[in-house]
Amino acid sequence: MKDLRPLLEQARRDHLYRSPRVLESPQQPEVRVDGKPMLSFCSNDYLGLAADERVARAFRAGIDRWGSGSGAAHLVTGHSRAHQQLEQELAEFTGRERALLFSSGYMANLAVITTLLGRGDTVVQDRLDHASLVDGARLSGARLLRFAHADLDAAKAQLGKATGEKLLAVDGVFSMDGDLADLPALAELCRKQDAWLMVDDAHGLGVLGAHGGGSLAHWRLDAQQAPVLMGTLGKAFGTAGAFVSGSEALIETLIQKARTYIFTTALPAAVAEATRASLKIIQQESWRRERLGELVEKFREAAIALDFELPPSPTPIQPLIAGSAATVLNWSSKLAEQGILVTAIRPPTVPKDTARLRITFSASHTDAQLQRLLNALERLRP
Repeated sequence: MKDLRPLLEQARRDHLYRSPRVLESPQQPEVRVDGKPMLSFCSNDYLGLAADERVARAFRAGIDRWGSGSGAAHLVTGHSRAHQQLEQELAEFTGRERALLFSSGYMANLAVITTLLGRGDTVVQDRLDHASLVDGARLSGARLLRFAHADLDAAKAQLGKATGEKLLAVDGVFSMDGDLADLPALAELCRKQDAWLMVDDAHGLGVLGAHGGGSLAHWRLDAQQAPVLMGTLGKAFGTAGAFVSGSEALIETLIQKARTYIFTTALPAAVAEATRASLKIIQQESWRRERLGELVEKFREAAIALDFELPPSPTPIQPLIAGSAATVLNWSSKLAEQGILVTAIRPPTVPKDTARLRITFSASHTDAQLQRLLNALERLRP
């Protein structure tokens, strides 16, 4: 057997070793981590719904009615009325004929790409796409062509090389940079090349667009322009799981062919009930998105004044570029000493020499908490 210890030691020497922290409180701005009180700026709970009492109440009611587990895959006995109702509501929310639930965004992305494409086909992707999209392409057996981040000319060139069935997959909001894909331009490229456009909107749904409809709502694109939409429920929705929405034919094909749907136990029905509650809140409480906009604007103005390298991002994801893994670990450690939790993001999650603090905001953050973060960052001035 291969001795794995040298690999672990090398990761430590390269400042790339990772260890999970233990959260001892609900997911909210003020948390307790590894026994210490911390102010968190690294959660994807963008709308502050992960600990919302209304969502928790729906979860408890769901457990009372459905129990704690679904017991089987959707196609056996795991598909409850709660799942069906949530799928219908998500389809209406996204303006599509149908939606299909998955246990995670990773599973949903694998499902779409491995179902729609195979050997002789082509997947085209932005180089900063989420790992699940890359893995889906590799597992499908299709040819994978990637283009430099946000380079439309390169995307056009790669699509021009594509053979067989063609699919262009892209993040609606890039998870480590917070910038938006130019979906209208990509949709037009796909139209001309007769290619599927698949949008992973994990970080856009709930945050962008009218009523929180996400990146496609922000750009005002319909189901014809972007036939495949994947959304996750563990970020702005504050629960767990994911879904794919699209045409009747697309969803039926996934039900019949997608291995990560067929062979995976369904999400607990109680999670579906909780998500139905959070979906209502997302659509009704626009102040949460407005609050995020205020926080981002104030933060960017102050961080730029402190001379941090801050790429353009209109979303709650605000990366402060440190460069080396050693530098960003030092920054994260110094913030932790001041009681502020911000994760150091290092390669291979991001490209070499672009290690960063990935600062994320929640509608639950207060102005006083933002100021505390800015005061701490001032002590790190580059």
